[in-house]
Amino acid sequence: MKLLKTLATAAALVALPVMGFAQEADVTPPVGEIGYIFTTFMFLVTGFLVMWMGAGFSMLEAGLVRQKNVTMQLMKNVALFAIASIMYYVVGYNLMYPGDGWTVQNVIGAFSMAALEPVGGSPDTDLTYASVGSDFFFQLMFCATTCSIVSGTLAERIKLWPFLFFCIILTGFIYPIQASWKWGGGFLNEMGFLDFAGSTVVHSVGGWAALAGALILGPRIGKYKDGRVVPMPGSNLTLATLGTFILWLGWFGFNGGSQLYMDTAGNISDISRIFANTNTAAAGGAIAALILTQIMYKKPDLTMVLNGALAGLVSITAEPLTPGLGAATLIGAIGGIIVVLAVPMLDKLKIDDVVGAIPVHLCCGLWGTIAVVITNGNASLGTQLYGMLVVGIFTFVVSAVIWFIIKAVVGIRVSEEDEINGLDMAELGMEAYPEFSKS
Repeated sequence: MKLLKTLATAAALVALPVMGFAQEADVTPPVGEIGYIFTTFMFLVTGFLVMWMGAGFSMLEAGLVRQKNVTMQLMKNVALFAIASIMYYVVGYNLMYPGDGWTVQNVIGAFSMAALEPVGGSPDTDLTYASVGSDFFFQLMFCATTCSIVSGTLAERIKLWPFLFFCIILTGFIYPIQASWKWGGGFLNEMGFLDFAGSTVVHSVGGWAALAGALILGPRIGKYKDGRVVPMPGSNLTLATLGTFILWLGWFGFNGGSQLYMDTAGNISDISRIFANTNTAAAGGAIAALILTQIMYKKPDLTMVLNGALAGLVSITAEPLTPGLGAATLIGAIGGIIVVLAVPMLDKLKIDDVVGAIPVHLCCGLWGTIAVVITNGNASLGTQLYGMLVVGIFTFVVSAVIWFIIKAVVGIRVSEEDEINGLDMAELGMEAYPEFSKS
């Protein structure tokens, strides 16, 4: 009896590895689903990295505005993300990716609500791509990012609700329509316009919308006085630095996820290359700003260095794959130089951009789109310039019209008294740093 028990135990032990192998084999997906699974996973992970950029914008803006306006900036960033999430679902996603549902062929898509797969995750017929839900989630984050760019430029003097109404139009209509021209298979895509992750489609659009708003809104009280620029230092450079690093981190999702596929070894290699180029472009922009501010102002300027890093990131976004590390560094460095030169240029024009979003996102977005021709042999300078021009005119004109309408109907600027006292108390009735307020 003991012998039989021993033999039975031994047989069971011998069978365990075989049983384990068979169980693992049962859960291995069919070959056709592997690409679907990995690309879906990539969209989800890179999507929440881009979502984390919302925290970056919040911290950057909170650090660069004055203490009396910090809560307002935090409120705007949370609210605009929520608005983008709803508007992109209600109208934006299908407007941006109309498929066969163009209302005006290759120009304006169908106005319809987004729909995901049935519960249970039944995949669509294209098992080599990704789930609709993951693609929607990823693309939504780009839409929200575009809106975040506008928030910082118009800080410290704009009313909350008029700003949020503009966010509804920007995220629901302006951004998706122009994005459909490139990423939705529209006329810019057919012409061969290249914008890998959105130097034009995302960043310049946010910059154009911000510029239109800044021109109509006007500068802050006391910013330009007797022909000189009056510095208005931010409340917390620690937060601004944290925000920059969060944005830097999120950009790996922004550019890496724009590869759109993670189903082959080649695509994995490309994503790795994109990560490396994205990082070194940011480094190039930061170093260039560091050196140039030392030369121009005799001391390095932290805020310029922070924006220099962001400028490098925006500059490489149009083409983060084809450059080598050296070229990516130079592209980013030129972006850093552009920011340092553009900030005082805007001040000369009396265009008040509180956080420097226009130099970073608009100026460097345009530079990055042009820089594509340096490393990508398929790019045409004429086509790149045409795409920038079309998107710029559309976004600026429509944004300006919307800003004018809002101004005429309800007004967009707080009263002089409220601006002087701060928007935190005037608009929200609460302060970010109550213990430091005057007694």
